[in-house]
Amino acid sequence: MVRDDLYVSVPSYFRCPISLDVMKSPVSLCTGVTYDRTSIQRWLDGGNNTCPATMQVLQTKELVPNHTLQRLIKIWTESDSVQTRPLNVQPPHQPSSVSLTEDQVRQLINQLENELQKIDKDSSFQVHTIPSRISRLILFAKEVEDNGKFLASAGARLLPLLIAALGNKKLVKDLEVLEKFVQFCNIILQQPVKTDSVEGRSNSPSTTKIDIGKDFKSSMIMGLSQGRSGLRIAIAKLLEITSNLYLEVKNLISEDDEIYSELLRLISTLDCNPDAMDSSLSCLISLALAKRNRAKIVRNGGIGVLAKALSESELSVPLTEKVLKLVEMVSTCKEGRVEICRNEICVEEIVKKVLKVSNVATEHAVTILWSLCCLFGDKKAQECVTKSNGMTKILVLMQSNCSLAVRHMSSDLLKIFRYKSKSCFLSCYDTKTTHIMPF
Repeated sequence: MVRDDLYVSVPSYFRCPISLDVMKSPVSLCTGVTYDRTSIQRWLDGGNNTCPATMQVLQTKELVPNHTLQRLIKIWTESDSVQTRPLNVQPPHQPSSVSLTEDQVRQLINQLENELQKIDKDSSFQVHTIPSRISRLILFAKEVEDNGKFLASAGARLLPLLIAALGNKKLVKDLEVLEKFVQFCNIILQQPVKTDSVEGRSNSPSTTKIDIGKDFKSSMIMGLSQGRSGLRIAIAKLLEITSNLYLEVKNLISEDDEIYSELLRLISTLDCNPDAMDSSLSCLISLALAKRNRAKIVRNGGIGVLAKALSESELSVPLTEKVLKLVEMVSTCKEGRVEICRNEICVEEIVKKVLKVSNVATEHAVTILWSLCCLFGDKKAQECVTKSNGMTKILVLMQSNCSLAVRHMSSDLLKIFRYKSKSCFLSCYDTKTTHIMPF
Protein backbone atom coordinates (compact mmCIF):
# COMPACT_ATOMS: atom_id res chain seq x y z
CA MET A 1 0.00 0.00 0.00
CA VAL A 2 1.36 3.43 -0.97
CA ARG A 3 1.73 5.95 1.81
CA ASP A 4 0.28 9.42 1.19
CA ASP A 5 3.31 11.12 2.76
CA LEU A 6 5.48 9.90 -0.11
CA TYR A 7 3.79 12.36 -2.47
CA VAL A 8 3.95 16.09 -2.95
CA SER A 9 0.82 18.20 -3.26
CA VAL A 10 1.55 20.78 -5.95
CA PRO A 11 0.16 24.29 -5.29
CA SER A 12 -2.55 24.88 -7.89
CA TYR A 13 -1.11 28.24 -9.02
CA PHE A 14 2.19 26.49 -9.91
CA ARG A 15 0.42 24.39 -12.56
CA CYS A 16 -0.16 25.47 -16.13
CA PRO A 17 -3.96 25.59 -16.79
CA ILE A 18 -3.37 23.86 -20.15
CA SER A 19 -0.86 21.08 -19.44
CA LEU A 20 -1.55 20.79 -15.68
CA ASP A 21 2.22 20.39 -15.18
CA VAL A 22 4.39 22.60 -12.99
CA MET A 23 5.35 25.60 -15.09
CA LYS A 24 8.96 25.93 -16.23
CA SER A 25 8.66 29.34 -17.84
CA PRO A 26 5.49 31.10 -16.60
CA VAL A 27 4.18 33.92 -18.76
CA SER A 28 1.02 36.02 -18.43
CA LEU A 29 -1.51 37.10 -21.04
CA CYS A 30 -3.25 40.47 -21.04
CA THR A 31 -6.17 38.77 -19.23
CA GLY A 32 -3.91 38.21 -16.21
CA VAL A 33 -3.89 34.43 -16.46
CA THR A 34 -0.46 32.78 -16.30
CA TYR A 35 0.55 29.77 -18.45
CA ASP A 36 3.69 27.82 -19.21
CA ARG A 37 5.30 29.47 -22.25
CA THR A 38 5.44 26.28 -24.34
CA SER A 39 1.76 25.47 -23.85
CA ILE A 40 0.35 28.95 -24.48
CA GLN A 41 2.63 29.52 -27.46
CA ARG A 42 1.35 26.32 -29.04
CA TRP A 43 -2.22 27.51 -28.41
CA LEU A 44 -1.58 30.88 -30.07
CA ASP A 45 0.31 29.31 -32.97
CA GLY A 46 -2.79 27.25 -33.66
CA GLY A 47 -4.62 30.40 -34.73
CA ASN A 48 -6.50 31.02 -31.47
CA ASN A 49 -7.06 34.59 -30.30
CA THR A 50 -8.67 33.88 -26.94
CA CYS A 51 -7.46 33.15 -23.42
CA PRO A 52 -7.88 29.34 -22.90
CA ALA A 53 -9.05 29.73 -19.29
CA THR A 54 -11.44 32.68 -19.65
CA MET A 55 -12.17 32.53 -23.41
CA GLN A 56 -11.83 36.32 -23.53
CA VAL A 57 -10.69 37.75 -26.85
CA LEU A 58 -7.08 38.88 -26.56
CA GLN A 59 -6.41 42.55 -27.27
CA THR A 60 -2.73 41.63 -27.62
CA LYS A 61 -0.87 38.34 -27.85
CA GLU A 62 2.13 39.62 -25.94
CA LEU A 63 3.52 37.19 -23.39
CA VAL A 64 4.82 38.84 -20.22
CA PRO A 65 7.25 36.75 -18.11
CA ASN A 66 6.00 36.25 -14.55
CA HIS A 67 9.33 36.45 -12.73
CA THR A 68 7.81 36.47 -9.26
CA LEU A 69 5.99 33.19 -9.83
CA GLN A 70 9.06 31.67 -11.46
CA ARG A 71 11.14 32.48 -8.36
CA LEU A 72 8.50 30.96 -6.09
CA ILE A 73 8.43 27.77 -8.16
CA LYS A 74 12.22 27.60 -8.10
CA ILE A 75 12.34 27.96 -4.30
CA TRP A 76 9.61 25.33 -3.94
CA THR A 77 11.23 22.79 -6.29
CA GLU A 78 14.62 23.18 -4.57
CA SER A 79 13.19 22.48 -1.12
CA ASP A 80 14.12 19.18 0.55
CA SER A 81 10.54 17.88 0.67
CA VAL A 82 10.18 18.20 -3.10
CA GLN A 83 13.63 16.92 -4.06
CA THR A 84 13.19 13.69 -2.08
CA ARG A 85 9.67 12.89 -3.30
CA PRO A 86 8.01 12.41 -6.70
CA LEU A 87 6.93 15.63 -8.37
CA ASN A 88 3.60 16.08 -10.16
CA VAL A 89 2.29 12.86 -8.62
CA GLN A 90 -0.72 12.56 -6.35
CA PRO A 91 -1.67 9.72 -4.01
CA PRO A 92 -3.94 7.17 -5.65
CA HIS A 93 -7.67 7.93 -5.36
CA GLN A 94 -7.02 11.42 -4.02
CA PRO A 95 -8.76 14.41 -5.58
CA SER A 96 -6.74 16.72 -7.78
CA SER A 97 -5.31 19.78 -6.10
CA VAL A 98 -6.86 21.83 -8.94
CA SER A 99 -10.58 21.55 -8.20
CA LEU A 100 -12.98 22.90 -10.81
CA THR A 101 -16.25 24.68 -10.14
CA GLU A 102 -19.39 23.73 -12.05
CA ASP A 103 -19.14 26.96 -14.04
CA GLN A 104 -15.57 26.10 -15.03
CA VAL A 105 -16.72 22.63 -16.08
CA ARG A 106 -19.42 24.13 -18.29
CA GLN A 107 -16.81 26.46 -19.76
CA LEU A 108 -14.44 23.56 -20.49
CA ILE A 109 -17.29 21.65 -22.13
CA ASN A 110 -18.07 24.64 -24.35
CA GLN A 111 -14.41 24.93 -25.32
CA LEU A 112 -14.23 21.22 -26.09
CA GLU A 113 -17.36 21.40 -28.20
CA ASN A 114 -15.95 24.28 -30.25
CA GLU A 115 -12.60 22.56 -30.74
CA LEU A 116 -14.11 19.16 -31.66
CA GLN A 117 -16.34 20.85 -34.22
CA LYS A 118 -13.37 22.70 -35.71
CA ILE A 119 -11.47 19.43 -36.26
CA ASP A 120 -14.06 18.24 -38.77
CA LYS A 121 -14.06 21.54 -40.65
CA ASP A 122 -10.36 22.39 -40.57
CA SER A 123 -7.77 19.60 -40.82
CA SER A 124 -5.00 22.04 -39.90
CA PHE A 125 -6.60 22.94 -36.57
CA GLN A 126 -4.25 22.34 -33.62
CA VAL A 127 -5.66 19.64 -31.31
CA HIS A 128 -3.09 19.50 -28.50
CA THR A 129 -5.38 21.24 -25.97
CA ILE A 130 -8.24 18.73 -26.29
CA PRO A 131 -6.62 15.83 -24.34
CA SER A 132 -5.59 18.18 -21.51
CA ARG A 133 -9.14 19.54 -21.21
CA ILE A 134 -10.53 16.00 -21.11
CA SER A 135 -7.98 15.09 -18.41
CA ARG A 136 -9.19 17.97 -16.24
CA LEU A 137 -12.81 16.93 -16.65
CA ILE A 138 -12.01 13.29 -15.80
CA LEU A 139 -10.20 14.40 -12.62
CA PHE A 140 -13.22 16.50 -11.70
CA ALA A 141 -15.57 13.52 -12.23
CA LYS A 142 -13.44 11.24 -10.04
CA GLU A 143 -13.39 13.55 -7.03
CA VAL A 144 -16.91 12.69 -5.83
CA GLU A 145 -19.83 10.76 -7.27
CA ASP A 146 -22.00 13.85 -7.75
CA ASN A 147 -19.30 15.39 -9.95
CA GLY A 148 -19.54 12.43 -12.30
CA LYS A 149 -23.32 12.80 -12.51
CA PHE A 150 -23.04 16.53 -13.16
CA LEU A 151 -20.45 15.99 -15.91
CA ALA A 152 -22.54 13.22 -17.49
CA SER A 153 -25.52 15.54 -17.68
CA ALA A 154 -23.70 18.70 -18.74
CA GLY A 155 -21.49 16.92 -21.29
CA ALA A 156 -24.09 14.63 -22.90
CA ARG A 157 -24.19 16.72 -26.07
CA LEU A 158 -20.48 16.02 -26.63
CA LEU A 159 -20.99 12.26 -27.09
CA PRO A 160 -21.48 12.23 -30.90
CA LEU A 161 -18.47 14.54 -31.30
CA LEU A 162 -16.33 12.33 -29.05
CA ILE A 163 -17.31 9.19 -30.97
CA ALA A 164 -16.41 10.94 -34.22
CA ALA A 165 -13.08 12.04 -32.70
CA LEU A 166 -12.26 8.43 -31.77
CA GLY A 167 -11.99 7.80 -35.51
CA ASN A 168 -9.53 10.66 -36.04
CA LYS A 169 -5.94 9.33 -36.03
CA LYS A 170 -4.59 12.86 -35.92
CA LEU A 171 -6.23 13.33 -32.53
CA VAL A 172 -6.29 9.79 -31.07
CA LYS A 173 -2.72 8.91 -31.99
CA ASP A 174 -1.73 6.69 -29.07
CA LEU A 175 -3.15 4.50 -26.30
CA GLU A 176 -2.84 7.23 -23.66
CA VAL A 177 -5.05 9.66 -25.57
CA LEU A 178 -7.42 6.84 -26.57
CA GLU A 179 -7.90 5.92 -22.91
CA LYS A 180 -8.78 9.51 -22.01
CA PHE A 181 -11.44 9.69 -24.72
CA VAL A 182 -12.92 6.31 -23.81
CA GLN A 183 -12.99 7.18 -20.08
CA PHE A 184 -14.72 10.48 -20.82
CA CYS A 185 -17.32 8.78 -23.04
CA ASN A 186 -18.07 6.22 -20.34
CA ILE A 187 -18.50 8.96 -17.71
CA ILE A 188 -21.10 10.61 -19.95
CA LEU A 189 -22.76 7.24 -20.53
CA GLN A 190 -23.31 6.79 -16.77
CA GLN A 191 -26.60 8.56 -17.33
CA PRO A 192 -29.26 7.55 -19.92
CA VAL A 193 -28.56 9.27 -23.23
CA LYS A 194 -31.48 10.82 -25.05
CA THR A 195 -31.65 10.63 -28.83
CA ASP A 196 -34.26 11.77 -31.33
CA SER A 197 -35.89 8.38 -31.61
CA VAL A 198 -35.30 6.69 -28.29
CA GLU A 199 -35.04 7.87 -24.74
CA GLY A 200 -32.47 6.13 -22.61
CA ARG A 201 -30.90 2.84 -23.59
CA SER A 202 -32.66 0.02 -25.39
CA ASN A 203 -31.87 -3.01 -27.48
CA SER A 204 -32.77 -1.14 -30.67
CA PRO A 205 -30.13 1.27 -32.02
CA SER A 206 -31.29 4.81 -32.61
CA THR A 207 -31.88 6.04 -36.14
CA THR A 208 -30.12 9.28 -35.17
CA LYS A 209 -27.30 9.82 -37.64
CA ILE A 210 -23.79 10.39 -36.36
CA ASP A 211 -20.51 10.77 -38.18
CA ILE A 212 -17.97 8.08 -37.36
CA GLY A 213 -14.37 8.76 -38.26
CA LYS A 214 -12.79 6.37 -40.75
CA ASP A 215 -10.36 5.08 -38.13
CA PHE A 216 -12.92 4.42 -35.37
CA LYS A 217 -12.79 0.66 -35.79
CA SER A 218 -8.99 0.52 -35.98
CA SER A 219 -8.76 2.66 -32.81
CA MET A 220 -11.05 0.24 -30.96
CA ILE A 221 -9.05 -2.77 -32.15
CA MET A 222 -5.79 -1.06 -31.17
CA GLY A 223 -7.11 -0.50 -27.65
CA LEU A 224 -8.51 -4.03 -27.32
CA SER A 225 -5.37 -5.71 -28.61
CA GLN A 226 -2.62 -3.49 -27.17
CA GLY A 227 -4.15 -1.64 -24.24
CA ARG A 228 -3.89 -2.47 -20.56
CA SER A 229 -6.77 -4.40 -19.00
CA GLY A 230 -8.55 -1.24 -17.78
CA LEU A 231 -8.66 0.24 -21.27
CA ARG A 232 -9.83 -3.04 -22.83
CA ILE A 233 -12.68 -3.30 -20.31
CA ALA A 234 -13.64 0.35 -20.87
CA ILE A 235 -13.74 -0.13 -24.65
CA ALA A 236 -15.98 -3.19 -24.32
CA LYS A 237 -18.38 -1.14 -22.17
CA LEU A 238 -18.28 1.73 -24.65
CA LEU A 239 -18.97 -0.52 -27.64
CA GLU A 240 -21.86 -2.26 -25.90
CA ILE A 241 -23.69 0.96 -25.02
CA THR A 242 -22.94 2.94 -28.18
CA SER A 243 -23.88 0.03 -30.45
CA ASN A 244 -27.32 0.11 -28.81
CA LEU A 245 -27.52 3.87 -29.22
CA TYR A 246 -26.24 4.33 -32.75
CA LEU A 247 -26.89 2.06 -35.72
CA GLU A 248 -23.69 3.24 -37.44
CA VAL A 249 -21.55 2.00 -34.55
CA LYS A 250 -23.34 -1.37 -34.44
CA ASN A 251 -22.99 -1.91 -38.19
CA LEU A 252 -19.35 -0.86 -38.26
CA ILE A 253 -18.03 -3.01 -35.43
CA SER A 254 -20.17 -6.05 -36.32
CA GLU A 255 -18.44 -6.34 -39.70
CA ASP A 256 -14.97 -7.12 -38.39
CA ASP A 257 -14.02 -10.57 -37.10
CA GLU A 258 -11.15 -9.01 -35.15
CA ILE A 259 -13.62 -7.24 -32.86
CA TYR A 260 -15.21 -10.58 -31.93
CA SER A 261 -11.80 -12.19 -31.51
CA GLU A 262 -10.59 -9.47 -29.14
CA LEU A 263 -13.80 -9.44 -27.10
CA LEU A 264 -13.55 -13.21 -26.64
CA ARG A 265 -9.87 -12.85 -25.74
CA LEU A 266 -10.91 -10.38 -23.06
CA ILE A 267 -12.94 -13.18 -21.45
CA SER A 268 -10.25 -15.83 -21.67
CA THR A 269 -7.00 -13.97 -20.93
CA LEU A 270 -7.69 -11.99 -17.74
CA ASP A 271 -8.08 -14.92 -15.33
CA CYS A 272 -11.87 -14.62 -15.31
CA ASN A 273 -11.74 -10.96 -14.26
CA PRO A 274 -15.44 -10.25 -13.46
CA ASP A 275 -15.41 -6.74 -14.93
CA ALA A 276 -13.71 -7.93 -18.11
CA MET A 277 -16.10 -10.84 -18.55
CA ASP A 278 -19.17 -8.74 -17.83
CA SER A 279 -18.18 -5.99 -20.28
CA SER A 280 -17.24 -8.41 -23.04
CA LEU A 281 -20.30 -10.65 -22.61
CA SER A 282 -22.64 -7.65 -22.60
CA CYS A 283 -21.08 -6.35 -25.80
CA LEU A 284 -21.22 -9.77 -27.52
CA ILE A 285 -24.86 -10.26 -26.48
CA SER A 286 -25.65 -6.85 -27.93
CA LEU A 287 -23.98 -7.79 -31.23
CA ALA A 288 -25.66 -11.22 -31.25
CA LEU A 289 -29.09 -9.60 -31.28
CA ALA A 290 -28.53 -9.46 -35.04
CA LYS A 291 -28.75 -13.10 -36.17
CA ARG A 292 -26.10 -12.65 -38.87
CA ASN A 293 -23.49 -11.91 -36.20
CA ARG A 294 -23.94 -15.16 -34.26
CA ALA A 295 -21.93 -17.25 -36.70
CA LYS A 296 -19.08 -14.74 -36.43
CA ILE A 297 -18.88 -15.33 -32.68
CA VAL A 298 -18.69 -19.08 -33.35
CA ARG A 299 -16.07 -18.73 -36.09
CA ASN A 300 -13.79 -16.84 -33.74
CA GLY A 301 -13.76 -19.62 -31.14
CA GLY A 302 -16.70 -18.44 -29.06
CA ILE A 303 -17.99 -21.87 -28.03
CA GLY A 304 -14.62 -22.97 -26.62
CA VAL A 305 -14.24 -19.74 -24.67
CA LEU A 306 -17.79 -19.91 -23.29
CA ALA A 307 -17.45 -23.60 -22.36
CA LYS A 308 -14.26 -22.84 -20.45
CA ALA A 309 -16.00 -19.96 -18.66
CA LEU A 310 -18.88 -22.23 -17.62
CA SER A 311 -16.42 -24.73 -16.17
CA GLU A 312 -15.01 -22.12 -13.76
CA SER A 313 -16.20 -23.06 -10.29
CA GLU A 314 -16.15 -19.48 -8.97
CA LEU A 315 -18.14 -17.91 -11.81
CA SER A 316 -20.76 -15.60 -10.33
CA VAL A 317 -24.50 -16.08 -10.87
CA PRO A 318 -24.95 -12.98 -13.11
CA LEU A 319 -21.97 -13.98 -15.27
CA THR A 320 -23.16 -17.59 -15.55
CA GLU A 321 -26.54 -16.30 -16.71
CA LYS A 322 -24.89 -14.10 -19.35
CA VAL A 323 -22.68 -16.93 -20.64
CA LEU A 324 -25.70 -19.23 -20.96
CA LYS A 325 -27.72 -16.49 -22.64
CA LEU A 326 -24.99 -16.03 -25.25
CA VAL A 327 -24.71 -19.80 -25.80
CA GLU A 328 -28.49 -19.91 -26.25
CA MET A 329 -28.30 -17.16 -28.87
CA VAL A 330 -25.54 -18.80 -30.91
CA SER A 331 -27.28 -22.19 -30.70
CA THR A 332 -29.91 -20.82 -33.08
CA CYS A 333 -27.41 -20.85 -35.96
CA LYS A 334 -26.15 -24.01 -37.63
CA GLU A 335 -22.49 -23.22 -36.94
CA GLY A 336 -23.26 -22.75 -33.26
CA ARG A 337 -25.11 -26.05 -32.92
CA VAL A 338 -22.33 -27.95 -34.66
CA GLU A 339 -19.65 -26.49 -32.37
CA ILE A 340 -21.70 -27.00 -29.19
CA CYS A 341 -22.25 -30.68 -30.07
CA ARG A 342 -18.55 -31.12 -30.88
CA ASN A 343 -17.61 -29.70 -27.52
CA GLU A 344 -18.72 -32.31 -24.97
CA ILE A 345 -17.49 -30.11 -22.12
CA CYS A 346 -19.89 -27.40 -23.25
CA VAL A 347 -22.94 -29.72 -23.20
CA GLU A 348 -21.84 -31.24 -19.91
CA GLU A 349 -21.49 -27.82 -18.28
CA ILE A 350 -24.88 -26.71 -19.63
CA VAL A 351 -26.50 -29.78 -18.03
CA LYS A 352 -24.72 -29.07 -14.74
CA LYS A 353 -26.19 -25.57 -14.58
CA VAL A 354 -29.78 -26.88 -14.53
CA LEU A 355 -31.21 -26.27 -11.03
CA LYS A 356 -27.77 -25.33 -9.73
CA VAL A 357 -27.36 -21.57 -10.33
CA SER A 358 -30.65 -19.68 -10.63
CA ASN A 359 -34.06 -19.87 -12.30
CA VAL A 360 -32.79 -17.66 -15.12
CA ALA A 361 -29.73 -19.87 -15.69
CA THR A 362 -31.92 -23.00 -15.62
CA GLU A 363 -34.25 -21.54 -18.23
CA HIS A 364 -31.34 -20.66 -20.54
CA ALA A 365 -29.80 -24.13 -20.07
CA VAL A 366 -33.07 -26.01 -20.74
CA THR A 367 -33.76 -23.82 -23.79
CA ILE A 368 -30.35 -24.74 -25.22
CA LEU A 369 -30.87 -28.46 -24.61
CA TRP A 370 -34.41 -28.33 -26.03
CA SER A 371 -33.18 -26.46 -29.11
CA LEU A 372 -30.42 -28.99 -29.78
CA CYS A 373 -32.27 -32.21 -28.93
CA CYS A 374 -35.90 -31.47 -29.82
CA LEU A 375 -36.15 -28.56 -32.23
CA PHE A 376 -33.23 -29.64 -34.41
CA GLY A 377 -33.09 -33.30 -33.33
CA ASP A 378 -29.31 -33.44 -33.13
CA LYS A 379 -28.39 -37.04 -32.25
CA LYS A 380 -24.91 -36.11 -31.05
CA ALA A 381 -26.40 -33.61 -28.61
CA GLN A 382 -28.84 -36.25 -27.37
CA GLU A 383 -25.92 -38.62 -26.74
CA CYS A 384 -24.00 -35.91 -24.84
CA VAL A 385 -27.01 -35.14 -22.64
CA THR A 386 -27.44 -38.86 -21.88
CA LYS A 387 -23.76 -39.24 -20.97
CA SER A 388 -24.02 -36.21 -18.70
CA ASN A 389 -26.96 -37.78 -16.86
CA GLY A 390 -29.07 -34.87 -18.05
CA MET A 391 -32.39 -36.67 -17.77
CA THR A 392 -32.04 -36.99 -14.00
CA LYS A 393 -31.87 -33.19 -13.82
CA ILE A 394 -34.90 -32.87 -16.14
CA LEU A 395 -36.95 -35.28 -14.01
CA VAL A 396 -36.19 -33.31 -10.85
CA LEU A 397 -36.91 -30.06 -12.70
CA MET A 398 -40.37 -31.33 -13.67
CA GLN A 399 -41.22 -31.62 -9.99
CA SER A 400 -39.97 -28.14 -9.14
CA ASN A 401 -41.80 -24.84 -9.31
CA CYS A 402 -40.46 -24.01 -12.78
CA SER A 403 -42.13 -21.77 -15.34
CA LEU A 404 -44.71 -23.12 -17.79
CA ALA A 405 -42.30 -22.69 -20.71
CA VAL A 406 -39.55 -24.66 -18.94
CA ARG A 407 -42.06 -27.37 -18.01
CA HIS A 408 -43.15 -27.75 -21.64
CA MET A 409 -39.55 -27.93 -22.89
CA SER A 410 -38.66 -30.45 -20.17
CA SER A 411 -41.64 -32.59 -21.15
CA ASP A 412 -40.49 -32.56 -24.79
CA LEU A 413 -36.98 -33.60 -23.72
CA LEU A 414 -38.33 -36.50 -21.65
CA LYS A 415 -40.45 -37.71 -24.56
CA ILE A 416 -37.45 -37.65 -26.88
CA PHE A 417 -35.42 -39.79 -24.52
CA ARG A 418 -38.28 -42.05 -23.47
CA TYR A 419 -39.14 -43.12 -26.97
CA LYS A 420 -35.79 -42.90 -28.73
CA SER A 421 -33.19 -43.77 -26.11
CA LYS A 422 -32.34 -47.35 -25.12
CA SER A 423 -30.29 -46.39 -22.07
CA CYS A 424 -30.63 -48.43 -18.95
CA PHE A 425 -31.40 -45.24 -17.07
CA LEU A 426 -34.79 -44.94 -18.76
CA SER A 427 -35.56 -48.57 -18.08
CA CYS A 428 -34.97 -47.82 -14.43
CA TYR A 429 -37.12 -44.74 -14.80
CA ASP A 430 -40.01 -46.82 -16.27
CA THR A 431 -40.02 -49.42 -13.50
CA LYS A 432 -39.10 -47.53 -10.37
CA THR A 433 -40.22 -43.92 -10.80
CA THR A 434 -43.61 -44.21 -12.50
CA HIS A 435 -45.19 -42.16 -9.70
CA ILE A 436 -43.56 -39.04 -11.20
CA MET A 437 -44.27 -39.84 -14.85
CA PRO A 438 -45.03 -36.48 -16.52
CA PHE A 439 -47.00 -38.11 -19.36
